[in-house]
Amino acid sequence: MRCRALWQLGPALAVLITLGVSIRYYDAQEKVKSFLGFYNEDQRFETATASPPSQCGLSTVCPPDRFALNIRSGAANVVGPKICFDGKTIMSHVLNNVGPGLNVVVVDGENGVVVKHDCLNMQDGNPEDILAFLKSIKPGLIVLVSSFDDVTKKMTPEMRETFVGMGSTLIRSVKQRDSWVFAGRAGTEIKSLFEKRAVNDEKTNIYEGWPEIVEVSGCFPRSPATD
Repeated sequence: MRCRALWQLGPALAVLITLGVSIRYYDAQEKVKSFLGFYNEDQRFETATASPPSQCGLSTVCPPDRFALNIRSGAANVVGPKICFDGKTIMSHVLNNVGPGLNVVVVDGENGVVVKHDCLNMQDGNPEDILAFLKSIKPGLIVLVSSFDDVTKKMTPEMRETFVGMGSTLIRSVKQRDSWVFAGRAGTEIKSLFEKRAVNDEKTNIYEGWPEIVEVSGCFPRSPATD
């Protein structure tokens, strides 16, 4: 089930690829952010009265009832993804704990404590083990997911429906080599605003045979406290 990190090309090449992949994407992102302001449709950020450190790269501070997050997909099949939650990078290429497939972080929705994280190997993994991992995520837990390489080889309809049950609306249409990132909550089918997909299309791919990276950032609501 677990992915092994495949960093055979060395740090120098990874840096070059990262720069080449990211400059075009982030320039456009920063222009949009500066023009429109940085927020998701259903959320508003509170303006900080002081100047505390930003959380997960956000330009503003999330209110106490929300967690800061940033999820970025892998770049082609070379540079790994990154998942940051509540100001802490949990999985990344630099930490060497990501791999080809679905990189998943599961978090307690009330206190933000990481319950577990793993890479589900969608190339060579056992589909039964992958599904068992997804099914073991209890209702109320926050689920953060980032794709790296192709995630469809071992993907089954039941796996897709499990993500739908966490709030995904795009997973049913994710195809070979698509880039996909998602944050949702287990046990709900309420549409998540934290989801993006880049389609693998030779007309629009920014690398040979691979689409652009995708990224979601913002403030994710805490789970209601339970008695």
